[in-house]
Amino acid sequence: MRYSVNHKLETKEKLLESSAVSAKKSGFSTVGVDGLMKAIGLSGGAFYSHFSSKDELFASIVERELSQSLERLGADQNRDRLKRCLKHYLSMAHVEHPESGCALPALGAEIARSDVMIRQKAENWICRLQKSWAQVLESDSLAWAILSQCIGALVVARMLATPDIQCAVLKSSYDEIGRQIAGPRT
Repeated sequence: MRYSVNHKLETKEKLLESSAVSAKKSGFSTVGVDGLMKAIGLSGGAFYSHFSSKDELFASIVERELSQSLERLGADQNRDRLKRCLKHYLSMAHVEHPESGCALPALGAEIARSDVMIRQKAENWICRLQKSWAQVLESDSLAWAILSQCIGALVVARMLATPDIQCAVLKSSYDEIGRQIAGPRT
């Protein structure tokens, strides 16, 4: 029995979605092709009808996840909306549920160890996000600093075991970013 073109596209989309959730929750390198396919109810051999390699899947995940982050964090921003987005970003919900959040804090180290093609894909999306924030903040350097601080704060909070300390990291970062956003621009 031959499957329709739509079935193949739907299966590829399920594989991308499931693999992205798994990667953000547990790391991409921790699960093999068989495990990724089993998660959507298919055999490992079916993987290669969708992607030529696990690296190609990772590149697709990076592209997909970072484009979604740009949509959520970069589109139609003004200072008030940016502050609201950052409040949500620097939240315990985001710390506790990496699978439904931004890929950068969850996959940043794996992206950094990837080949140049994947790093260039990530760079493209990160630069687009930084550019949109720079327009709102009227400062390239402030946009880079806040972007880096947000990702770093989430990574640090996830590394910690005590919820009170996690909350302190997030609140401190949000408060400092608020001061940076409100302060004079040079």
